[in-house]
Amino acid sequence: MEALVSLPTAADVDAAARRLAGVALHTPLVTSAALDAMTGGRVFLKAETLQRTGSFKFRGAYNKLAAIPAEERTGGVVAFSSGNHAQGVAAAARLLGMRCVIVMPRDAPRAKRERTAALGAEITLCDRAREDREAIANDIAVRRRATLVPPYDDALIIAGQGTAGREIVEDLAGLGVRPDVVVVTASGGGLAAGVALTVRARVPTAALYTAEPQEFDDHARSFRSGRREQNAALTGTICDALMARMPGKLTFAINRTLVGAGVTASDAEVAAAVAFAFSELKLVVEPGGAVALAALMTGKLDVRHKVAVAVLSGGNVDPELFVRLVA
Repeated sequence: MEALVSLPTAADVDAAARRLAGVALHTPLVTSAALDAMTGGRVFLKAETLQRTGSFKFRGAYNKLAAIPAEERTGGVVAFSSGNHAQGVAAAARLLGMRCVIVMPRDAPRAKRERTAALGAEITLCDRAREDREAIANDIAVRRRATLVPPYDDALIIAGQGTAGREIVEDLAGLGVRPDVVVVTASGGGLAAGVALTVRARVPTAALYTAEPQEFDDHARSFRSGRREQNAALTGTICDALMARMPGKLTFAINRTLVGAGVTASDAEVAAAVAFAFSELKLVVEPGGAVALAALMTGKLDVRHKVAVAVLSGGNVDPELFVRLVA
């Protein structure tokens, strides 16, 4: 029988914000007249591409690691990730003086592997299709008496990611507006869950959506069926950061209630969003970080006469791929 796990709350997000104060960056909300004209709404883009390590993942990683008691830090931490979570954990571990091991798939973007190593992490490579990286990470954690840091299905991780949503609401309030629509990229669902917790607590009328690549729409299908659905494919999209097999247990318990609907974008639509962000916003956004923007640009969500927010969740993209996408 599985042990009962308490779901995080908006109060946990507030606690994470205090822990992250002065460590994580308060990233800006970016606007574009061209995007407003394209969508018919007033659109704000949360630029987590400018966060430490280039994605929102640093928020949850630091919140998790900083909460580990001093007597439990000697074994270090172990994580499994295709790149953004890896870099977030490695950076947090370096700041807190902890040893760090990351299990990464061999086909993870080279830039993400190199940056993770540069942050001082020990990297163990695995085959995405044939090996279970979570099981490998668990084994390492047991042998080294290290703390396992999951990418999304953890209350402290979710609460840390939720600080991005807290900033969204506070910054919009400073402009005298409230969000009508918030769309968040989703893989395991940690960012969506954290953002939903704090946005719903502060703006109950806001509509929240997940955004996923086509063929990796496990959240959208899970919302429709009411249970966690699994993707058939393990690879096959340029959105390497969004290829989790299914929503997490904790994240789906939150998202099915607070979010409840999802949209998708094709690789071609995502590529167009990456190019738009570069040409119009002067931002480098990785494909997985641009899906929410793609959903707005293609009209998957009707935001006419509404205040809409899309999270640009990461900017760690291989230069070769980026050049092809923006050409």
